[in-house]
Amino acid sequence: MKIIAVIPARYEASRFPAKLMQTLGEKTVITTTYQNVEETGLFEEVFVATDSEIIFDEIVKNGGKAVMTGQHETGSDRIAEAVQNIDCDIVINVQGDEPFLKLEPLKQLIEVFYHDENQEISLASLKIKLTEKEEIENPNNVKVITDNNGFALYFSRSVIPFHREISYNVDYFKHIGVYAFRKHALIQFSKLEMKPLEISEKIECIRYLEYGMKIKLIETSFVGVGIDTPEDLEKARKIISK
Repeated sequence: MKIIAVIPARYEASRFPAKLMQTLGEKTVITTTYQNVEETGLFEEVFVATDSEIIFDEIVKNGGKAVMTGQHETGSDRIAEAVQNIDCDIVINVQGDEPFLKLEPLKQLIEVFYHDENQEISLASLKIKLTEKEEIENPNNVKVITDNNGFALYFSRSVIPFHREISYNVDYFKHIGVYAFRKHALIQFSKLEMKPLEISEKIECIRYLEYGMKIKLIETSFVGVGIDTPEDLEKARKIISK
């Protein structure tokens, strides 16, 4: 299989505009993410897909690869445009605001497809257990519930499952926005109309579920910092400083 990585990068993020161009140590967030993905050595090609000339120039001047796309509602739609004419089998989508992603979780995602003999999995993604009440209730943390085989049942910014039976302990999982797509599933996704659940939650992988596609979730113990707010940026800067 030919495997590539694409980092969708939007300058005008709704919750934290220009966050990808904020600095972490001596580099910007987007450059840090790009270089970390490239250094894993897992991919035949790594590039940033963006509609921002600022981000495009930032990547190119630091020796990276970038492509310009049109404006899109979701990162998956942006990637679908970017890879339309690229010969590949699996596309790994790394969020531009996840600068500390490590080698092992990416390897786990790729392995999913080597074991998917019937090719029933459209995409694979990551989840991590949440234990703190504040983190579980934070709507910036997308929660996911899965079936016994690890396939996604639903994603939500609300607390799922609702803990009505207090005598029974239940695990909560945060969805980490790193995806591994079959290219044909990604292209199909980009042609599908948004449905009410995706629009309401603003979670793009709900579109796959609404159209009956399968999403495999892999549990990871990796703890990174997704930069959604200025507070997250400060956490990331403390990590860099150490």
